[in-house]
Amino acid sequence: MAFVDTTYCPDVELECLKKEHNKPNKIIICHEFAEQAQKCKTELRRQRYCIDKYEYPNKEGAHPPVMVDWYDSLQMCQEQGKRLCWESEWVAACEGPKKTPFPYGYKRDPKTCNIDNPWYQPVLKNIYSREAWIQDQELFRLDQSVSSGEMPGCASGFGVHDQTGNVDEWVNAEKNYEKSKWAGLKGGAWGHVRNACRPMTVSHEPEFTYYFVSFRCCADAAPDPAAEADPTLWRPPPQPTPKKHGAFSKGWTPKTRAPHQPSPPKP
Repeated sequence: MAFVDTTYCPDVELECLKKEHNKPNKIIICHEFAEQAQKCKTELRRQRYCIDKYEYPNKEGAHPPVMVDWYDSLQMCQEQGKRLCWESEWVAACEGPKKTPFPYGYKRDPKTCNIDNPWYQPVLKNIYSREAWIQDQELFRLDQSVSSGEMPGCASGFGVHDQTGNVDEWVNAEKNYEKSKWAGLKGGAWGHVRNACRPMTVSHEPEFTYYFVSFRCCADAAPDPAAEADPTLWRPPPQPTPKKHGAFSKGWTPKTRAPHQPSPPKP
């Protein structure tokens, strides 16, 4: 895991120099931010914790599972003695020590992270089919993810990989939302969406599963009396622990490279 000890701004003002209105998703995508220090609208707080360097299972070269909901993600983290990340922990790791809006800087770059791939129409009845072979066939057809660490430039200043793009990642939201309640999705997936550190999707219930939804884990840092005495140190709330209705799932991972997966970068 990566150890993070940094300051974090809960409410930051970012200047976007090049915007795009993405009509299909009804969102604004920023292609370039001003290269300037963050303008914080609130008091900075200190965040000290550990975060997986890679998406679950946190192994370079492994493949993150998809078709997992928030409950599945939490359980798999807990099986490793970890927990799901809080949204601010995810963001702070993504922005790095220099607090950049993308983990790699100020300009959106599809050559650095796995983003901006073409969209293929999903067949929802096949994605959610109870016939394993039907679901497997459809998920394989849609898959455009890459293995963890396959795009080495897609890493933050803290050495955390693949946060923007590749797959959406479940986190704990720091306030409740009407639909997603205590959960959120960070980073965007391999498509043309808001693949930056700050945006969070809150339009899906914690039970939501999809062909590009996955997660990574966080953990508390080792105790440090000096850090504990810092009045600016943020202490995360207790992990939400609602009960899941139904069976837990380990998700789906491709057995071989899918037809639409991006080609590995040349050395």
